[in-house]
Amino acid sequence: MQQAQGTSLLSRMPLYVRILLGMALGVVAGLVFGPATKPLDTIAQLVLRVLGALAPALIAVAVVQAIITAEIRGRVALRIGWLLLSNTTVAILIGLGVANLLRPGAGAHLPHPDRAPGVGTDVVKQLLENIPDSLLRPFVENRVIGVVLIALAFGIACRRLPDAKRKLAEDLVGLGFSAVLEILSWVIAVVPFAVFGKVASIIGSHGFHPFFALGKFVLAVLLALLAQTVFYLLRIRASSWVRPLPLLRGTRDALVMAFSTGSSTLTMPITYDRLKSRVGLRDQSASLGALVASNFNNDGTALYEAMAALFIAQLLNVDLSLGQQVLVVLTSVVASVGAAGIPEAGLVTMTLVFTAVKLPTEYIALLLTVDWFLDRCRTVINVIGDMTVASVLDGPNKAAQPSAEPAHEGAVLTTES
Repeated sequence: MQQAQGTSLLSRMPLYVRILLGMALGVVAGLVFGPATKPLDTIAQLVLRVLGALAPALIAVAVVQAIITAEIRGRVALRIGWLLLSNTTVAILIGLGVANLLRPGAGAHLPHPDRAPGVGTDVVKQLLENIPDSLLRPFVENRVIGVVLIALAFGIACRRLPDAKRKLAEDLVGLGFSAVLEILSWVIAVVPFAVFGKVASIIGSHGFHPFFALGKFVLAVLLALLAQTVFYLLRIRASSWVRPLPLLRGTRDALVMAFSTGSSTLTMPITYDRLKSRVGLRDQSASLGALVASNFNNDGTALYEAMAALFIAQLLNVDLSLGQQVLVVLTSVVASVGAAGIPEAGLVTMTLVFTAVKLPTEYIALLLTVDWFLDRCRTVINVIGDMTVASVLDGPNKAAQPSAEPAHEGAVLTTES
C-alpha cells in the first residue's frame, strides 16, 4: 500500500521536478561510485534511442493533422506561411550565430562519440539525399525533411477529398495522433531515469567541468532568445500600426501564463483575448495569429535545438562544417512545422536534428537538466512570435473600431490538438 502511494506521489510530480530529482541522484551516484557509474550511460542511450524511433511517426501524424484541421486558404495562407517561415529561419540563424560566436561548449573535452559526424559539405547533395526515393526510407533513417514532405503531400491530398471521406481521414489521423501521443507519454515518463544515468556517468568520469559549460550554454540561449525578441519587436514596428511596448504591456498576462505553464497551447485563449481587448487588433488578425498560426509556430524551440546541436558538437570537440550547419537549419525549420502541438516538442525534434548530423542523441539527457527552465523561456518567445504574426496581419492602419465578425475571410478556424 505504501509502495503504491509512493508511486502515485512520484507520478503526480511535474516532469521537471522528476528530472531535477534524477539529476540530483545522478550527481550523488557519480560522486560516490566514480568511474563505476559509466555503465549507467546505457540507460540514456536506450531511452533516447526509443524516442528517436518514435519521433518521425509523431512528426508525420502531427503535420497531417495540422493541415487537415487548420484550414487557411488563398493569399492569407501564403502570407502566414511567409511570416512563419521567415520568423523561424531568423530564429535559427540567430541561434547558430550566438553559438558559433560564444562557443559555450568549447574546452569541455568530453570523449568523442563512437561514430563522428560524417555529413558532407555539399548542400545540394544533402538536399537531394533528403528527397525520399521510397515512402518508408525517411522513417527508417530518421530523415525529417523526407518525413515532412510525405506528410505534407498526404495532408494536402486528404484536404482534397470529398467531405465525407475527408471527415473519415480526419478522424483516423486524430486517432493515430492520440495513440502516438500515448506512446510518447510512456517514453517521457522514463526520461528522468535517462537523466540520472547520463549525469551519473558524466560526474563519475569527468567531474563537474561539463556542467560549467552547460551554465554558459544557458546564458547563450537566453541571449539568443533576447535577440529574437528584438527582431520580433522591430518587425512589428516596421510592418504594423502596433507599437512594441504597448503590445508587451497589454499582453503581459499571456506572457506570464506562457512562462508559468511552459505551454503556448494553454496560453492561446489569453493571447487571443488580450490582442483584441487591450491591444486593439481586429478579430480576424488576432484569431489567425493566436489560434491558427500558433499551431505551426515553434520559433523558440527551433532556435534552441539548433544551438543544442552546436553545443554538444563543441562538448565533443567535433567541428560542424558550414554544410552540416545548413542541414541543421533545414532540419530545424522542417521539424518545427508540426511540432507546436506535440508535448515536449523540443525533446522530440532535437533527436531528429542530432540524427541529421550524426551526433549521439544520448547527450540530449544532459541538456534536460536545464531544459525545464529554458522551455519556459522558449514558450514566451513562441507566444511573442504569435503576437508578431497577428500584429503584422493587422496591417499598417488601425481599424476604426474592433470588428465583431468571426475570422471567415480567407480562413476557417479549427484548432484541434
